[in-house]
Amino acid sequence: MQEWKEKRSNIRHYDRQATIYNVQYVREQDTKIEDVLNNLKFQSNELVLDLGCGTGFLFRHIKKQAEFLVGLDLSQKVLQEAKKRTKNMTNVALILADADNTPFPDRTFDKIFAITVLQNMPDHTKTLSEMKRVGKSQATFAVTGFKKTFTQESFVALLENAQLKVSLLEPNKQLKGHIAICTKAELAVPQESASTRLYKN
Repeated sequence: MQEWKEKRSNIRHYDRQATIYNVQYVREQDTKIEDVLNNLKFQSNELVLDLGCGTGFLFRHIKKQAEFLVGLDLSQKVLQEAKKRTKNMTNVALILADADNTPFPDRTFDKIFAITVLQNMPDHTKTLSEMKRVGKSQATFAVTGFKKTFTQESFVALLENAQLKVSLLEPNKQLKGHIAICTKAELAVPQESASTRLYKN
């Protein structure tokens, strides 16, 4: 199956990169995460999913804000690196699984992060559908899209076609990706498209 051929290729890539990934991408990943967190509020009892958690950049940023954080990835070697980061964190669990077929019940998580994930998935719509499935009715989703893969317009259209209400963060020219904060569109009051609406902190 072509879908799994692409996924296996990605697994091999991230397995090779696992031990050096932090050094290569720390600035880019930390900046994206900080931009996202500047536009989110946490409640004290929230359950958070880091979809495609990689080596765990997000963990140290929100370990005190989330009641419990689940990191999921399909690369065993990046999860080994993530385990090193979480050895002293009692509120983090790591799971080896596919972002398109997660082992969670419907409406489990309060917040879902999909940072540097979509461009690595063969079927973007399928990934977003699974992300929505495991998000609670009032869940917040933080999603990024690689600029080499998505134009701003196609990124927003993808999210809106997945029935997400999109707020696109003010573009950071230093970043390689677009950043959006989303909620489930069926809960939203209709308003202008995010493709024509940007906001600052």
